[in-house]
Amino acid sequence: MNEKDTIVAISTPQGNGAMAIVRMSGSKAFIITHKLTKKNNFSPRYATLCSIYNDFDELIDEAIVIYFKAPFSYTREDVCEIQCHGGLISAKMILEACLKAGARLANAGEFSKRAFLNGRIDFSQVSALAKLIEAKSQNAAKVLVRQLKGELGNFVEETRESLLRLLAYSEVMIDYSEEDIPSDMSVGILSQLETIMGRLQGIYEFSSMRQGMVDGYRLSIIGKPNVGKSSVLNAILLYDRAITSPIAGTTRDTIEESIQIEGNIVKIIDTAGIRGTKDSIEALGIQKSIQAARESDMILAIFDASTKSDKDDKDILNLLNEFPDKRCIIAFNKNDLPAVLDFKEIEKSLKIPYQSISINAKDSQKCALKLKEIFSSILKQDEIGEEILLTSVFQIQAIEKTIKSIQEAINVFESRELELFSYNISDALEAISSITHPYDISEMFDKMFGEFCLGK
Repeated sequence: MNEKDTIVAISTPQGNGAMAIVRMSGSKAFIITHKLTKKNNFSPRYATLCSIYNDFDELIDEAIVIYFKAPFSYTREDVCEIQCHGGLISAKMILEACLKAGARLANAGEFSKRAFLNGRIDFSQVSALAKLIEAKSQNAAKVLVRQLKGELGNFVEETRESLLRLLAYSEVMIDYSEEDIPSDMSVGILSQLETIMGRLQGIYEFSSMRQGMVDGYRLSIIGKPNVGKSSVLNAILLYDRAITSPIAGTTRDTIEESIQIEGNIVKIIDTAGIRGTKDSIEALGIQKSIQAARESDMILAIFDASTKSDKDDKDILNLLNEFPDKRCIIAFNKNDLPAVLDFKEIEKSLKIPYQSISINAKDSQKCALKLKEIFSSILKQDEIGEEILLTSVFQIQAIEKTIKSIQEAINVFESRELELFSYNISDALEAISSITHPYDISEMFDKMFGEFCLGK
């Protein structure tokens, strides 16, 4: 496929909507639009009502045409948008007319690819755009729009500039020691690196704990059989999603449903009861329960307040203690019955932070209200304010690698192993630059010669 081709696609979902948009980008976009409309007096960024004709001069539709003259468009090429009537036919007929007039059908994501290649957006904005299209919560959309506006890209660019300057200092001291280098050049390098690393570490830890804000939070309901896990799920959903029964072990597989709380999507996973068993099918369900707990952001552990604790309860507590970084809620169910469970024994066995609550899953509305209040209080702790939030695993890994390389640079700095120091700073530059656009060594040379006027 030729990057110089004029591409066209229907940019709106097909269906029964009131309108559809056919978008063209490329050097022939204006010419093709002129051919379809028989008009050539389009003012950039102004909407013009036009009749649209096919190559037989047959009227297809009456539509709004907007012309975006390069480079002031999404792709930085000439772009024409034809806003026609919605449905299944008009947009397809206009698309076909554009193809016959010389455009080719765009590949998936090709408009954004051209925007990137032409310097309109960087990798971080491409990633934010892809996730924004799939966003299922208000908070995710707010974060992604900030990235789309360049918040993360600006931070990366500032960090790149600081690292480039430090690398230039190091290269000057290595290769140009005979030149008239300022004696105080190395002063402050260590403190600058520690400042950069501290900022990166804060963003890394903040983002690692809040990936659920973008991808959706996962909450697992765990407990031994017959403590009321499925009843709790039904109560939260306010309808009977899971089968409930007094027979222990009714649930043998995970059941997943999503709800929205505080503008966030929360996927609730009801799991099989965890206990010792010789039943191979039940054992598979228990393995999935434990795996679901490991992969969750929050865990809701259910205990039966009307019975004494046993070995299965202790196994649940031991499992919870393996997850000190997860948000844990302990729910003592069946509070409508006389209390038999030793609550203090349960709480003493927990070595992790947690919140506890007493519920009766049979009173579904009251149970749902109490649990959702706790969920809301937890999710409110994740409100990001003005802090930068990394929105993909790739970005988090890139920052993690940057931090590691900077730490290694700090370790060798005091011994004045400048070649190794430069190597580590270059690694850090490559890692953080992968979030937006690749690092080019010529950038370091520009910084070196530009700031120090070397090579006279």
